[in-house]
Amino acid sequence: MVGQKRKATLKDVAAAAGVHESTVSRSLNPEKRNLVNAETRELVQRVADELRYRPDRVASSLRRGRTNVIGVVVADLGNSFISPVLRGIENALSGRWVMPLMAESRDSPDRLARVCEALVDRRVDAIIATAGRTGDLSTLREVAAQVPLVLAVRALPRLDVATVAHDDVLGGRLAAEHLVELGHQRLASLVGPDDISSFRHRRRGFWEAADAAGLEVLEISDTTVLPTVDEGRRLMELLLDEHADQLPTAVFVHNDAMAVGAVDAARQAGLVCPDDISIIGYNDSPLTAYLAPPLTTVHLPAYELGRLAADTVIGILDEPDVTPHTVTLPPRLVVRESTAPPSR
Repeated sequence: MVGQKRKATLKDVAAAAGVHESTVSRSLNPEKRNLVNAETRELVQRVADELRYRPDRVASSLRRGRTNVIGVVVADLGNSFISPVLRGIENALSGRWVMPLMAESRDSPDRLARVCEALVDRRVDAIIATAGRTGDLSTLREVAAQVPLVLAVRALPRLDVATVAHDDVLGGRLAAEHLVELGHQRLASLVGPDDISSFRHRRRGFWEAADAAGLEVLEISDTTVLPTVDEGRRLMELLLDEHADQLPTAVFVHNDAMAVGAVDAARQAGLVCPDDISIIGYNDSPLTAYLAPPLTTVHLPAYELGRLAADTVIGILDEPDVTPHTVTLPPRLVVRESTAPPSR
């Protein structure tokens, strides 16, 4: 087009900087820039900025047989816990000029299969999945046979792929030990979906610690499929109804969203938290410190998990023959005002 300014090339940058073209290429490549001394790197970057040079990432990725796009599948975008996980993934990938392509399964097996198929069709280099449930095993096995797959947040023990998750058994144990230390004798648990590994492990850790203290854990006759605020409210109402003759003095709720619903149900029943009943959540989601009362919870390093998941997938792409491994991050207890010693 007449009057259109020609796009600067790598050769133009090399000529203006007075260096070889290969030096420009290495200086502007995040994976190879350490091979060039700092003074030269700064010169090349300054000249490239002045000329408004932009490397052809598509051509570069095609030469390497990659698209530089990683698929990321999450269960629920409305879950505030997932935001820092995604930020950790994005920050780790962007430093390597890799773009995440995000999709939501809505915790539906059919939708998970469809979004994974769509990502594979778009030739993503790999997929990070945070949405796996027990029933999704065959789908994720098929995905892993086509592209590198990394599980994050939720593990599937029968799937031999790299996994980055939290030690939820320890997290459940921390919750129980905290309530026992406060002097509670009648504990209850509002469990999350049993086909999600993280919720299963939280329940196990809580029960083991309660049993070690010589205490039983009250549960209810119903379970939940989706760990939401509404479900937390419904399960708390059932708990208060089924154990009306001997109410628990403390309740462990398996995630913060459900805990919000549980606190509301207790309030509607005329119970004051924590004066009448202590409630502890899980995840340390954003804003839990600003609830009324501020929620005692188990903190999970979500950002770090996302960053490690991204590092893991890049490592697999660089070295495909490396044996899959599992990274487990430790949780920690965050004590706030929703738990207190039982009222006398």
